Amino acid sequence: MAEKLLIIGSGPAGLTAAIYAARANLDPLMVEGMEPGGQLTITTDVENYPGFPDGIMGPELMEQFRKQAERFGTRIVSSNVTAVDFSEHPFKVEVGSDSYEAQSVIISTGASARWLGVKGEDRLRGFGVSACATCDGFFFREKELAVVGGGDSAMEEALFLTKFASKITIIHRRDEFRASKIMADRVAAHEKIEILWDSTVTEILGGDLVTGVTIENTKTGATSELAVDGVFMAIGHTPNTDIFMGQIELDDAGYIVVDGTRTSVDGVFAGGDVADTVYRQAVTAAGMGCAAALDAERWLDARE
Repeated sequence: MAEKLLIIGSGPAGLTAAIYAARANLDPLMVEGMEPGGQLTITTDVENYPGFPDGIMGPELMEQFRKQAERFGTRIVSSNVTAVDFSEHPFKVEVGSDSYEAQSVIISTGASARWLGVKGEDRLRGFGVSACATCDGFFFREKELAVVGGGDSAMEEALFLTKFASKITIIHRRDEFRASKIMADRVAAHEKIEILWDSTVTEILGGDLVTGVTIENTKTGATSELAVDGVFMAIGHTPNTDIFMGQIELDDAGYIVVDGTRTSVDGVFAGGDVADTVYRQAVTAAGMGCAAALDAERWLDARE
């Protein structure tokens, strides 16, 4: 028998959708994916989620989300969706060797920050290495930071970090930014920001915390070290939508195209970072998850 609602992904959007759907007696089934809890599980302190004045650890916050979803009856499958078929109703969702049918689907598979893949990066992630200035900038008051990237997101991260840091060095592999001229001009004019052109980070240095980076000049091959207390990656995000290609409308960057939370397929909804190219915050993802569940509930009611 087809599930009423199947939720793919278990970050703030998916788990909030599950809470609302379960309370609406939709008996949701969630396939949580290979990174249960989403990006917040690789974040240490979360201080900007409402309701936690003293802050909370990312993994602990997502555990609370999960317990709340399960309390109202969400069933959770600890596996990865390997294929979907949205061409006919009920929809088919493959999870390894298992196959599920669903009357409606909410996609909340999130997006993954792009990382450099250099030595020290994984080990120091959450201990000075971050991909979210709005999440972690507050912890670097009067510190010296590096921002890696050359697009608008790198400019935004650097400018945001000037509220806290004493100095920011933007490290960019080319001799000009990809960013819009207005953003690049703003960065160039800022007294706290310096720019290292034609440079790449080859290693992130530090014991328990970041102490610096090793830099290689892309033109001369010369290496040097830069002492910093934190490194912010701003080289983009990749939406986790590979399995939906050809099944649903995606934009040029691979994000799901939505009208509110409705996708191009009637009965399939999406929320969170998989469909959000602008905000990418836990609280906005949760809001979209709530909206997706309400939209799915109304859609199912109308069909009945």
